Amino acid sequence: MDTASSDTRTNADRAYDLIRERLVMLDIRPGDPINDDQLAGELGFGRTPVREALKRLERERLVIAYPRRGTFATIVDMTDLADISEIRKQLEPTAAARAARVATSQARERLSELISVLSEITADDDPREVLRIDVGVHCEIYRAAGNPHLEDILVSLDGHATRIWCLFIDRLPDIADHVREHISLLQAIVDGDEEKAATLTLAHVTGFEEAIRALV
Repeated sequence: MDTASSDTRTNADRAYDLIRERLVMLDIRPGDPINDDQLAGELGFGRTPVREALKRLERERLVIAYPRRGTFATIVDMTDLADISEIRKQLEPTAAARAARVATSQARERLSELISVLSEITADDDPREVLRIDVGVHCEIYRAAGNPHLEDILVSLDGHATRIWCLFIDRLPDIADHVREHISLLQAIVDGDEEKAATLTLAHVTGFEEAIRALV
């Protein structure tokens, strides 16, 4: 993120990012109660930014608030897999092709840097850290596409897909290989090859769904 955009970010934005990562990576487990006072203390923010962040996360269906009961992390529902995959198969290739077409020189430079990061991933790396890299790669592709509406949709969907990954992370021995698949995709975007970027993205999303279904 550039300096200008960083300077305009509020404490609510920062709280949102931190809490969202905990929810997506299942550091806050599905069904767990969420205490806004405790979170505010842990994150070093006041209660108001945390509450604003939780309202935003509720719209993304990552938390749910019940009157007089409190706020909880949503359950990861495996029946959502087909719905999530259906939309991602349509929109992810669109975003990748668009990124290949319109990405700025700065965006292409960031994607090139990520290629180097991905090249260093090994099967011995912590799967959770590899998955965090995967999330970052996806976000950079969505951002490079230059359509904030498309970006918002895909960031939300990728978050739910990552929660599903995390449920099975101990049973998926090839996470490093799955994430390294992005190397050729990122290169296609950097090279401006729209068709290849879209094709590789569709294969990646389809492979994710197939890998999960093989374990269910």
